[in-house]
Amino acid sequence: MTFLRRPSVRGFLAVALVVYLLLGPVLAAVEMGWPGLFTVVPICAVAFGCCVWALLVQNTRRNAWLLAVTLTGGLALHVINHFSGLPFLYVVLYAAPFRTRFWPAVLLVTADIAGTTGLSLLVGLQGWEVMGNVFGLTYVAVLAFLIRHVKTTREHAAALAEARAGEAVLAERARLAREVHDILAHSQSAQIVHLEGARLLLERGDDPAAALDRVNRAVRLARAGLEETRRALDALRGEELPLAERLERLAVEFRSVTGASCAVSVAGNLDSLEAGARLAVARTAQEALTNVRKHAPGAAVSVALRRVGAWCELEVRDTGGPPDPPASPGGGYGLVGMRERAELIGGSLAARPGAEGFEVLLRVPA
Repeated sequence: MTFLRRPSVRGFLAVALVVYLLLGPVLAAVEMGWPGLFTVVPICAVAFGCCVWALLVQNTRRNAWLLAVTLTGGLALHVINHFSGLPFLYVVLYAAPFRTRFWPAVLLVTADIAGTTGLSLLVGLQGWEVMGNVFGLTYVAVLAFLIRHVKTTREHAAALAEARAGEAVLAERARLAREVHDILAHSQSAQIVHLEGARLLLERGDDPAAALDRVNRAVRLARAGLEETRRALDALRGEELPLAERLERLAVEFRSVTGASCAVSVAGNLDSLEAGARLAVARTAQEALTNVRKHAPGAAVSVALRRVGAWCELEVRDTGGPPDPPASPGGGYGLVGMRERAELIGGSLAARPGAEGFEVLLRVPA
């Protein structure tokens, strides 16, 4: 189709169309002499002008009237001199589906075929001539509507593909936002706690050894964050640690940072978990432990992962006091990100105050 868009090709087609439209009326005018000059030429000029206007300007309402005038002129020429107006009639059939709306195009096509057939019979054309014209006009009309349907379908498919691509981009941005939050917030929040503690100790001149210990812990957390980033990249490449081992590493890190206990229990066969479900479990556990450090420092935590029928459940409970109210969707990515992860794979997440502290329950398909 790019071949048809070349200027030279388009110019040739334009010249061919002009010759096609004017050749019949000009020959008819020459054949008829002066009567043809005063009848055929004005009708041809009006029909030709309206036809070219409709082909050049994209205005569906006005084009319907322009093509109607072209159709009238073509029928008049066909009556004055047999077949001299057929080029205009065929152009109307092909142009109407593309230059007007659907129902005006249907009316124009119907009027074109019916008018040509009726006038051909009135002017005394032979039966085979009438049938030939009807067949040719009908064939062009059906072909034009089929091409219009294909064109419309392709445009709709292209628009749908563009919309889906936009949705995919937005989904990927949301996923990357969750990944960045889960990796950076988990490690950097703990680093800030230790570095802030070291700063306070140094400002007060208390126990340099304790300040150094805080700094060393922050360094270990920075290295752990780097390792977590590498593990995230490995997961994207299809290489990741077993889920139980990932939870145990999170628990070890939590114990080393807070000094509080963190018990991990895994029950049931979890080998059938898909990659998205495994990532949701790991990230939810990570975010829940980060929230415990931020909102319930010193609280003991229990992390339980179990298979319950067709579901996998992750339950994280702490023994601290009631935490601050969870952030609203516009205030951060913590609970919002965990809930989005769960819902994207057909699961659910509940975060609420428990009997002693706070509890998070994640359910994903197993």
